[in-house]
Order: sequence, then C-alpha cells, then structure tokens
Amino acid sequence: MVGIVTLATLAIGLVVLPACSDNSTDQANAGQLDHIREQGTLRVVTRNAPTSYYLNRHRQPVGPEQSLTAAFAKHLGVDIEYTVKDSIRGVLTALENGQADIAAAGLSITPARQERFRFAAPYQTVRQQVVCNAESARPQTVAELSGVSLTVIADSSYVERLETLKSDYPTLKWTEDSKRGTEQLLYRVWQNKLDCTVADSNIVDINRRYYPQLRVMFDLNESESLAWALPEHAEALAQSATAWLTSQAGKQARKGMRNRYYAYLPEFDFVDRRALVERIETVLPRYDSLFERAGEAHALPPLLLAAQAYQESKWDPKAKSPTGVRGLMMLTGRTARAVGVDNRLDPAESIRGGAKYLSRMRSRIDESVPSPDRLLMALAAYNIGLAHLRDAQKLAERLGKNAHAWRDLKQVLPLLADKRYYPSLKYGYARGREPVRYIHRIRDYEDVIRRHIDSGR
Repeated sequence: MVGIVTLATLAIGLVVLPACSDNSTDQANAGQLDHIREQGTLRVVTRNAPTSYYLNRHRQPVGPEQSLTAAFAKHLGVDIEYTVKDSIRGVLTALENGQADIAAAGLSITPARQERFRFAAPYQTVRQQVVCNAESARPQTVAELSGVSLTVIADSSYVERLETLKSDYPTLKWTEDSKRGTEQLLYRVWQNKLDCTVADSNIVDINRRYYPQLRVMFDLNESESLAWALPEHAEALAQSATAWLTSQAGKQARKGMRNRYYAYLPEFDFVDRRALVERIETVLPRYDSLFERAGEAHALPPLLLAAQAYQESKWDPKAKSPTGVRGLMMLTGRTARAVGVDNRLDPAESIRGGAKYLSRMRSRIDESVPSPDRLLMALAAYNIGLAHLRDAQKLAERLGKNAHAWRDLKQVLPLLADKRYYPSLKYGYARGREPVRYIHRIRDYEDVIRRHIDSGR
C-alpha cells in the first residue's frame, strides 16, 4: 500500500489520495513550518509495520508513529497526511525528494543519516539485539556470529552496526535482505529457516510474544535513539517538534503511546490444559446458559462461543486493555455500540454482543463458502477485520489458491505481513498470522471443553 492517507485531526473519515509528485518546489517547501501552517497539512512518510503505522480492523490508521505524529499535528493545528512506503529506503528517499515534512518510521539516529537529514528530539530508546531460534543457533558473542546464518534488512542501522563491528571481527558475515522487513525475518527465524537476525528491542518485545522460541542472545550495541527525520533545511520544524516532544503534552503523548502499544503485550498462549480444565470446573458453569442462548439466537455453536471467550478473556468479565477492548468477549467501544451493548463488563451483554458481531461477520462472507469454512473466516474477520480478510482472499486468487477454502486462506493470511505482498494490497500491512493462531487456539479450547463435558465434567 504505497500512497497517501489523509486524516483530519478532528475527523474520523479517511481519504486516499494519489502520491505526491517529486519536484523542486516540493523539495524547497518540504519541512518549512510556515508553509505547513499555510497549507494546513503536515505530511508524514512512514512504513507499514506494527511499530510504525498500519490500518486496524476498522480501517483506521493506528500504530506508535501514527499516535505521536497525529498528536503533534493537532498541536500545530493542522491536518495530517500519511505517505506509506514499504521499506526504510523508500521512507528516506521520499523525505529526501520532498514528498514529506517528517519521516516517522522507527528511525535510529546514525552518523550516516545525520549527514543527510536533521532529527528532532528522540522519543524512544532501543537496543539492537541478536535474535535466534532457541532450538538451533545459540551464539553468545559477536565472534560466534560467524558460525551461524545471519540475515538483516538492507539499508538499515543494523548493517551500519555490523560494518563497524567487522573491523574488529573480520570473519563476521551476514546477508542483507531487501525484500523482507524485520518482522518477516523474525518469523523466518521462528520457522527455523534462518539461524539469527538483528532487530530493535521494541520490535523484539512485540514479536516474541507470538513466537516464544525466539531468544535474545545478546545486545549488539548500547542503547540508541529513535527520532523523526526531517529535511536538512527544516530547522524551524525540528525546533517545534523538539519543543513539543519534550513538553509536558509531548511526554504524555509518548507515555500514552508506550502504554497502548508496548505495555499490554499478552504472552502467546499455548493450550494450558490444567488452567483451562480448572476454569471449566469453576468458572464456565456461571456462563453456560448465556453461551447457549447466544448460540441459539445466532445459529452459532455454544461451545465455540465459550472457547472464543476463553481465548479473548479467560472468562474474566472485567478483562480490559489500554487499547480499549473490554469484557468477556473483549469488544471495542465501537463494536459494542454497533451491536447494541451498553455495558461491556456485563457478561450477558458481552456474550450476546460478541455472538451478534461474529454472526454479522459470517453474514458478510460469501454464501458460497461451505461450512465450517465460512464460520472460520468469520472468526478471522472478528480478529483481524473484514477488510484485511478480503485482501487475503484477493491475494489467494492471485496466487492460484482457493479463496473460499480455509485450508488455503490460512496459508495466505500470513503473507499480509510479508513485504513482498502487502504493498500491493488495498489495506496494506496486517498481522495475518494472528487470526490463524487465534482460530487454532479456539478450536483447541473447544475440543478440550467438549471432551471434558462429554466425560461428565
């Protein structure tokens, strides 16, 4: 998804516009604070990634960089316009060519980049970490990296660091991948297709929750700062951004960003049979009748609803997260309103609302999709959003797979996070592996619940 998305600071709607032209006027005006205020728009170039910018299940732009830049634009009293690129090289080239006023894409401040751009005050500190599959390679030092397959993304600060280290470790070698992002390389390490890669600690923090075999072996450097990059001549804008980032309002915005995107990171949860069986005995009886009624009302299997609720909240009616999801079925405020739920913390309302929303997703899946695939796709839409599910179906058709068969779609969904594919999709990047794992866990939980009930509880 390479294009421009405009988000009015006080509006909800999104408008997709054609990409900006590259010309000398753009370069001269880029990053000029007076011009930004005169035009009423701050142009930001970013990257599709969970640590930068992406569209959520409701097609709204979200992400750490989106959160901060939108708050800064509001401070300036202007609208914000996002240009989304699929690589760091693309981000920096767009900034250099005058297509944006600010590059916000999890950029480290490096000497090489400081020669080309101006930076605002840092907003986050990270460390470069060597990450390996715990079942294969276990290097403990830089010297031991020569004995493993090490791949990092091209044009990155990781390459700069490795090149610096090579003077002391001449046998150090690595491969640079220009087709995949850091998240995709971590996935390949998890799959044991690579021994190791290098990633910033904030990216590792998010991904290792989903791929528990990933292990941080050691830090490749001391801490480094992430900051917004600006054109060299954008002195006034850099000063304004720095003043805001270091102000009380800016500090609060940074704290809010950390709490939303990094503080609430649930551990990847394999089926813990002991904990589940205990809750089947002690908790599920309270909600049995609610799942039965909701299932009957919407023609959904009650045990599947119970399993979904366990996946969502472990049957905790007061479950909540800083991202705004709450209750047994972990509904967002927007979803709750759409299905007529007034109190998300009320178990009966939450179960009824979750079932209604799942039924609604199923009704929007093509009727020609056979059962149970249609219901599985509805669960995927519940988790990732219908827009991203439809992107996956279109990609499946492009790849010669059956877009109406879950067995094919579950192979395609992970490609929504693959930089070789998501730039060409309407809704861009998405964590496509999550709905596959989400459904796998729900089916596991459903099987455990059914067998326990059949055995007489």
